[in-house]
Amino acid sequence: MTGHTPIAVLFVCLGNICRSPSAHGVFREAVARAGWADRVHIESAGTGDWHIGKPPDRRATAAAAARGIDLSDLRAQQVQATDFERFDYVLAMDADNLADLEQMANTRGKVRARIALFSTFSARYRGEAVPDPYFGGEQGFERVLDMIEDASAGLLEEIRTRLD
Repeated sequence: MTGHTPIAVLFVCLGNICRSPSAHGVFREAVARAGWADRVHIESAGTGDWHIGKPPDRRATAAAAARGIDLSDLRAQQVQATDFERFDYVLAMDADNLADLEQMANTRGKVRARIALFSTFSARYRGEAVPDPYFGGEQGFERVLDMIEDASAGLLEEIRTRLD
């Protein structure tokens, strides 16, 4: 990587109100702690359009806040075709999201992004889907955060090699 062009990361789930904003917030905090806030650009989006403009689910916000992560400034947006050119990483929370992203990317002539499951970067949950906690109880949001924190550590390590 040359110059100071930020590495851009997009986290993607279905509606962008539970998993991907949680990943956005957790990874943003990890990047800030590493001192790279100006070197890593982070966003989140959904493959669907149901929640555009809405804040994250209150349960996701509460679970994240209990871990010192603030999601209050995030608003749902939908993945755009241009995201595959704008981002270095487009990371899906589950296989369905990944398939949707790959299908979208295949219609693009130019794709810069590495499109992968977010758990690819996880030591403990490698290859597992980050489950959608929307229809479950509070404990589902805790499991999601555990998985996201683990994958975030791995992603941060990969980005460290690119920034050094």
